[in-house]
Amino acid sequence: MENRNNITEFILLGLSQKKEIEVLCFLLFLLCYIAILMGNLLVMISIICSQLINHPMYFFLSFLSLADLCYTSTVTPKLIIDLLSEKKVISYNGCMTQLFTMHFFGGIEVFILTGMAYDRYVAICKPLHYTLIMSRWKCDAILAASCIGGFLHSFGQFLLAIVLPYCGPNEIDHFFCDVYPLLKLVCKDTSRIGLLVVANSGLMGLVTFVVLLVSYAVILYTIRSYPAENRHKALSTCSSHITVVVLFFAPLLFIYIRPATTLPEDKVFALFYTVFAPMLNPLIYTLRNMEMKNAIRKFWCHVMGVRTYTERHPYFPHRAC
Repeated sequence: MENRNNITEFILLGLSQKKEIEVLCFLLFLLCYIAILMGNLLVMISIICSQLINHPMYFFLSFLSLADLCYTSTVTPKLIIDLLSEKKVISYNGCMTQLFTMHFFGGIEVFILTGMAYDRYVAICKPLHYTLIMSRWKCDAILAASCIGGFLHSFGQFLLAIVLPYCGPNEIDHFFCDVYPLLKLVCKDTSRIGLLVVANSGLMGLVTFVVLLVSYAVILYTIRSYPAENRHKALSTCSSHITVVVLFFAPLLFIYIRPATTLPEDKVFALFYTVFAPMLNPLIYTLRNMEMKNAIRKFWCHVMGVRTYTERHPYFPHRAC
């Protein structure tokens, strides 16, 4: 523990050492972060300000957007600022805080995605019991379990990182603090710690990913006997969920399922689940979802002070503004 005090701050090497590339990345990720804020806030507010908040799927979707916002905000603002900084420094306490919060909100997102898959399974495979099973109490319980699960996961990662003796060098070859890059700075054998990280992050992610894929496979098998219209609607909803799951889990598993080593490609794959997935999720969930489109349209009409088509023509409620 004495060795740990030799390092009071870390230097993040970031994405690139070339100034021209850093300027381009600054503009790109600034636009991405603005899109993340606008997209996820729009989804959250549109759901909360409509009747969709009473539907379990949209209840979970609103909190998924909140988790996305918090998750990416633990990494992206620091990344954007560092791209224009000469020296990319983060304090020891700041590094540990970033590690904890990133895994906390990331863990919540993983478990909320699992809750959304369970909701779709009940809705499609047990439609007659859907209202009884997916009660508000059950939704609140799933959300609470997601927060507890995220905390336990992140606390495990945090505990592994904070007890390790860091004795230099203090350069982290990444754009944020994570366990694997930190293990390279430890002045003791980290093979056992690496296995614990794989068990906590890699196996948890793999098991969750397999469970999600199996649940959606069961759903897709079930809807084969549905009428064409119902089958199309179910496929549209499930395809959005599956796209988000693959986009989030594939790069995450690439990094955490292997032994405790770092590769140059890790930074690129990390961008997918820290920046690109939170940016694309609102688009994926709204482009093929008429209820979300109508909720967003109604929200904008309300903001702009324009009466909706339904309010002007109550006998023809199929159109919006």
